[in-house]
Amino acid sequence: MFRREHRTGLMLAMPLLVSTTILVLIPTLVTFIFAFTNFDGLSQIKWVGFSNFSKIWGDTLFWTSLKNSFYIAAVGVPLRITIALFLALLLTPERTGVGAARSSAFLPTVIPDISYALLWLWMLNPIYGPVAYLISALGLPGDQLLLTPFGARFSIVFMSLFQIGEIYIVLLAARRELPHELYELCTIEGTSAFWTFKRLTLPLLMPTIVFLTARDVAWSLQSTFVPSLVITKGGPNFATLFLPLYIYQNGFEYMRLGLASAMTTVMFLLTGLMIFVQVRVLRFRKGLFDL
Repeated sequence: MFRREHRTGLMLAMPLLVSTTILVLIPTLVTFIFAFTNFDGLSQIKWVGFSNFSKIWGDTLFWTSLKNSFYIAAVGVPLRITIALFLALLLTPERTGVGAARSSAFLPTVIPDISYALLWLWMLNPIYGPVAYLISALGLPGDQLLLTPFGARFSIVFMSLFQIGEIYIVLLAARRELPHELYELCTIEGTSAFWTFKRLTLPLLMPTIVFLTARDVAWSLQSTFVPSLVITKGGPNFATLFLPLYIYQNGFEYMRLGLASAMTTVMFLLTGLMIFVQVRVLRFRKGLFDL
């Protein structure tokens, strides 16, 4: 029999367990099953085995979308983690105005994705967009920002750098929990700020950074759907055709739901593999910091 506190804990966790089962576990299982069928939402479902995965192997657009998604993760995740860490360290001390600054750093994260994408669609507009105007004022081709592969990818990455509120809040909380006595000792010893950061702050925060990096890899592979759909439409020349957008096109525009399910399964597996590799690498680097 459960103890009273166990029953209480189970009752408190029940809404999360039920919602996770309904919204995550069951759809994941259904997607995995559909990946082996010819499901299109119209005709009778037939089991096709690994046929969908064979089609994916020979689909050049799939590999293009996968490469684009990896590019965003490889470029965006280190930048996002670095900026969030910088803000967390900068805004840790209590001083006048720091509360407003902390709120400002978190605010873009709570804006709905579609609203955020529409805002940037206006800001990046080559005719009257303020960002395009500022770039043009610097003598650069701001009016071509969304018309070149590099400019379009750069725009998607740049947009994501402002939505770091969750990472920043976790790093800020982790930094505020570090023992003050260690920093007082560094002050007494007269160590430099860089030495303190490298030998004290960074090693102590590394477990949190490892966790946030793994989480952000998964986030970056999925968060590109709305901006690529609303702002760039996957162009130019498929430069912003990311895997979530390509899955959406196959599933809901071309009604290839079985094929889209197979692509989703591959995306899940690759995301898990990337997270595993990244965690291993970051743990190895943590060992270097501890030397």
